[in-house]
Amino acid sequence: MRAHQQFLDSLQSYTRQHRAEPWRGPFAQFLGQILPAAPTLLARNAHQYIWDMLRWSRAGAGQDLFAGELFGLDDALARVCAYFQAAAAGSEVGRRLLLLLGPPSGGKSTLVILLKRGLEEYSQTDDGALYAIAGCPVHESPLHLLPHSMRGHFRDTYGAVAEGELCPHCSARLEQQHGGDFLQMPVERLFLAEAQRCGVGTYAPHDPATADMADLVGSVDLSKVAEVGDEGDPRAWSWSGAVYAASRGVLEMIEILKAKREFLHLLLTLTQEKNVKVARFPLIHLDLAIVAHTNLAEFRRFVLESENEALLDRMVIVQVPYTLDYRAEARIYAKLIKSAAPAFRDAHLDPHALHAAAVFAVLSRLPDSEGKDDELVRAVRLHADEDVGGMLRPEAARTREGAPGGEQDAALAGVSPRFVVNALSHAIIHARQCGHASLGAMEVLLALKDAIESDARIEARKKRRWLEHLALARKAFYNVWVKEDVHRALFVAFEREADELLEKYLDEVEAMLDNRQVSDPITSDERRPDERFLRAVEEKIHVSEAGKQSFRQEVVRKAMGAYKRGEQFNLASHAPLREAIQQYLFEQRRDVLRLVSSERRPDEAVRGRLSAVEQRLVDEYGYDAHSAREALAYVTTLLAQE
Repeated sequence: MRAHQQFLDSLQSYTRQHRAEPWRGPFAQFLGQILPAAPTLLARNAHQYIWDMLRWSRAGAGQDLFAGELFGLDDALARVCAYFQAAAAGSEVGRRLLLLLGPPSGGKSTLVILLKRGLEEYSQTDDGALYAIAGCPVHESPLHLLPHSMRGHFRDTYGAVAEGELCPHCSARLEQQHGGDFLQMPVERLFLAEAQRCGVGTYAPHDPATADMADLVGSVDLSKVAEVGDEGDPRAWSWSGAVYAASRGVLEMIEILKAKREFLHLLLTLTQEKNVKVARFPLIHLDLAIVAHTNLAEFRRFVLESENEALLDRMVIVQVPYTLDYRAEARIYAKLIKSAAPAFRDAHLDPHALHAAAVFAVLSRLPDSEGKDDELVRAVRLHADEDVGGMLRPEAARTREGAPGGEQDAALAGVSPRFVVNALSHAIIHARQCGHASLGAMEVLLALKDAIESDARIEARKKRRWLEHLALARKAFYNVWVKEDVHRALFVAFEREADELLEKYLDEVEAMLDNRQVSDPITSDERRPDERFLRAVEEKIHVSEAGKQSFRQEVVRKAMGAYKRGEQFNLASHAPLREAIQQYLFEQRRDVLRLVSSERRPDEAVRGRLSAVEQRLVDEYGYDAHSAREALAYVTTLLAQE
């Protein structure tokens, strides 16, 4: 109930912030009441408006426009924002078409959709107020009504520039309905909305052989010719083209390079000159930003044709690659699953299921390094900003750029998020058929294996390599993660034994450093310190033979310091020693774990400890009962193989 009320409160707050009052009045009233409050804002062109929207979404709306929707694309998003920033500043970039280039399911369409939704929302706010000539088919700025001879005076008065010409439709209305008195032309508040074909447009080319330029720029409406009597009358023109719908905002061009060449020339001329020419009319001024996207195959074919060089020169190309950060990749899967039907959304995934799949996907995107698995593992860790062999952060950043999949190879191929999510969906369905709504990492990896083997589109060599990537993701990543989880959970279940091991280690170390003997607690016999035990513990964290003395002295110094302060020296007091004892205890208790899969029924004490391990996996590590049992059984199998 509380969550319900919080949602209602957030809706009401949103409504208050985004509920803009409509406004309508003659141009004279607009000049007197509306314009003086924010003349430079009301004179913004489309690129300036989009750039202001991006800044508003980060500051005014309290969150980045792309937050929670796009992951691992920071570089591409920064380049897109830089394009709009440069275009808004009035540079030549504003006369270039923005082309997003990337592999399927890489986020290109989502990026543009977010831009469009951001514009719609921004236009509802006070900061994003837009005004247009009422009834104009291209939603043109009312400042187009200003005579050219008065525009210099307007600039000097308001510090804003009025650019653009009246469209033929409004020119005819001005003369026919208002006798040329531009002060009487109606003006209204404009709210961008793709559904209403207002300031947001989308064009998807269909069969190039049948595509018609009218889809972009409209055509003569024969039904209206009979009414007005002249094909050259603007009222007889169908203003249904995509460029008119997108005027004052953004036009999305889907798979632009599939369009006819004349379409491309028209769009590039539009971005360069902000004009479009159609039969029977003078140049029509249109103010819009064109954001197109295409895939690699189409782009490579386009580049090979020499006659396209001039067209390419008038585009700003931003690559939108797959991410190479497996954590960001896993967030993509989580988002897609969260937006799915309840049957998929409500399935429990163990804490490593998505990450294991994501590691496989990243491995497939790195350059082919057959026989160099260590390099691939290192590259995956570097791209995830993980510590690699004690490498310092600045050094890791430099190495990351030179690692497989670095800046020189932008991850434009490999497994797509859609491929992985499809496999996840099949795995969830199979789990439900088996009577549980839980999915473990191994089940996910097996589902990916089945998807690879059954996909006829994948060539044999690539199948073999991807299956090798699956095995590497399991061996080098999942095996480590699940063993660490069980390791920590087991350690807590045997915490008393861990404390006893710590005491034993301290006693043995002190005796070793003091060069004295130790009294056996059972027989009371004197013996030398147990060097084999000390080294067995220390080797778990790679303390070398040469470095053992320094390590032991450091432990004793910390123990003495705690004693002097009146504190107890425990496992939390020295992290490396705690890790060493955890791993030592884990190795010593392999036999307990093996009882999980043993046919011999464990005794009550062992069964209780195993239940405690399972419960801790559930309570603190994100497992459910099913996946916790699966994790324990899997780790038991790993131990049996070692």
